[in-house]
Amino acid sequence: MATIPSCGFRRINITTHPWLLKLHKPSFSFSSISASLETSEESQPSITTTTPPKKSQSFFPKKGQTLELVCESLAFKAKGVCKVAETGFVLMCDRVLPGERFIGRITRKKGNFAEVQKIKTITPHWDCVTAPCEYASYCGGCKTQNLLYEAQVRAKEQQVHELITHVGKFCDKDPEFSATMKPIVPCDIQFHYRNKMEFSFATQNWLPKEELDAKRDGVSSYALGLHVPGFFDKVLTIEKCLLQSEPANRVLAVVQDCWRDQELGLSPYDVHTHAGFLKHLMLRSGRDVKTGLTELMVNFVTSSYNPELLVPLIEKISAIPEVVSIVNNVNTSVGNTSVGEKEYTLYGKPTITETLRGITFQISANSFFQTNTHQAEVLYKLVEESAGLRGDGSEIVLDLFCGTGTIGLTLAKKVNHVYGYEVVPQAISDARRNAEQNGIHNATFVQGDLNKINDSFGAEFPRPDVVISDPNRPGMHMKLIQYLLKLRAKRIIYVSCNPATCARDLDYLCHGVVEKNIKGCYKLRSLQPVDMFPHTPHIECVALLELDS
Repeated sequence: MATIPSCGFRRINITTHPWLLKLHKPSFSFSSISASLETSEESQPSITTTTPPKKSQSFFPKKGQTLELVCESLAFKAKGVCKVAETGFVLMCDRVLPGERFIGRITRKKGNFAEVQKIKTITPHWDCVTAPCEYASYCGGCKTQNLLYEAQVRAKEQQVHELITHVGKFCDKDPEFSATMKPIVPCDIQFHYRNKMEFSFATQNWLPKEELDAKRDGVSSYALGLHVPGFFDKVLTIEKCLLQSEPANRVLAVVQDCWRDQELGLSPYDVHTHAGFLKHLMLRSGRDVKTGLTELMVNFVTSSYNPELLVPLIEKISAIPEVVSIVNNVNTSVGNTSVGEKEYTLYGKPTITETLRGITFQISANSFFQTNTHQAEVLYKLVEESAGLRGDGSEIVLDLFCGTGTIGLTLAKKVNHVYGYEVVPQAISDARRNAEQNGIHNATFVQGDLNKINDSFGAEFPRPDVVISDPNRPGMHMKLIQYLLKLRAKRIIYVSCNPATCARDLDYLCHGVVEKNIKGCYKLRSLQPVDMFPHTPHIECVALLELDS
């Protein structure tokens, strides 16, 4: 069983981590590229060769051309940044790493850059390590497993730096910038850190080119695993995932071992014909409040309610000691989401528990909860420190995009009242239940769409001292930004899972929007990157804004 170490706040020390002094800074602008990066479409045009242009020529590569390139750095979504040798034209390539020399094929041009598909590596990248996962080259979950972890966090810190200067328009030559831009907080646990994994069933197992001769038909070709990046209908069979806990891997192994047995009568859902029974297998991990031992929830997402078909799997899975809950989400729509219209408890209890900063949370199959519990402790401690609460119970906190109330509830004991807003009704229900079960009576959670607020928004609560905003990847709507500028709360803590939209919103809040005649009124006091998900391109940030007097 994977051990979860005790939580603690750890910053990288420059003295003990000299690699922080070696940040590479690409010269091109992120301002247009970061907003438009998308996963490259798979394409197989014929290979052609190109003659390097003269320096006086303008070179715009054409689709299908091949070039020898060197990856200079990593950009948003872990795309490798390359440049045409003679002209400096920017090329973005997936699955290449800094220092790697390779042959790439142009797949499409997008404005001021083009996308490239790697054909073969000539020389490996800097800080090369062997990826411990056999699926790392294909599944897309761990794009940078073969990059030394110190180099991963270095690249992430560099990305935040570039985005905050180019998109956020904060000057890194400003004497205060070095104090504002904090060094990234790494994750102490680089594997087995995810408390939730979702695997998909499919009628055909996707195979890499070198294994196509082993392709099989019928039941033996069925797949249970992760989607190939960029494809909703291609699934790579996964026998073991190094990101989830060992007990969760035991459950996955049991299911993989028997679900294809024809005598069980189980069939995978076909996203094209919309026939089949099994859609997804979701595994969630928590901890028993009293013992601290791992609790597992197994969620079968099916196209219809037929619990008898699942009985043989339930019997085998329930024999694993950590499994305390087996549920069935029924999704009868042709859509392939994991959230069902109805949910049934087939074994044990309907929820599992987890403790975060002294608060116990009940987690249902579809509840939102931070995927890395250990690093969430670090993240939420940062939020609390940034909030600068007096602790005398006098302050009002407005918690925007509150989800199940995790941040607001961890602060409630120090403030007068927390007001949380969230668009998802189930999340609001979970937040209210979590408040009640923890004996917290100074928290109010309201269901509402923060992208559609009107002039009456805010009338139902007193003026807050602190605003916490934790939006999803698209960031905050301009209506909400205008509301915050009019509200003029003393402090705003912006928690972001997308540094590009975070940088944009910080620009609006601090510098305003000239074309809309909107004036900013905040000063960025600190920006703290946090590595929540090692081996992936995802970056979390905590920004502290204070009202500019």
